Parts: sequence; structure tokens; C-alpha cells
Amino acid sequence: MPKAEPHVHATHPEIVKRLKRAEGHLRSIIGMIEEGRPCLDIAQQMQAVEKAITQAKKTLIQDHLDHCLEHTVGALPKEQRAPIDEFKAIAKYL
Repeated sequence: MPKAEPHVHATHPEIVKRLKRAEGHLRSIIGMIEEGRPCLDIAQQMQAVEKAITQAKKTLIQDHLDHCLEHTVGALPKEQRAPIDEFKAIAKYL
């Protein structure tokens, strides 16, 4: 079976950077818990990690919609693009 070509977009390095930063923060949170730090401090850091991961996910999904969906659908007349454009717009709220 032939090896598939890598599926890489321009935003992937940015996403990896965000996830690595979140990974570092997550390790810090584990340390904070083990040290018995205040729950408020831990919760604030957990919120920051959650936000970083959520943003990475949104970037990945939007990039996929902007590139992969466009590639699959191809060029369409303007009147046929409305459902696709609406789908891309509403997906930003996920």
C-alpha cells in the first residue's frame, strides 16, 4: 500500500506551537496540584490551557474548511456557493 502524502496546511506549525505551549502549562498545573497550590491559581491555569487547546482546535477546523472543503467542492457559481459559505461562517461559532 503506497504511503499517503502528508496532510499539512500553513497553520499547522502555529497549531503545534500552541499545543506545545499548552502542554508545558499542563505540566505546570500538575506540579501546582502536587505542591498543594491554591485551587483558584490552579483553576486559572487550567482555564488558560483549555482556551489554548480550544483556539488550536478552531484554527485547525477553520483551516480544514477553508482549504479541504474548497478543494473538494471546487469552483462553483456564486449562486451555488451560499450553503458552503454559510456553513463556513456558522462553523466559526463551534
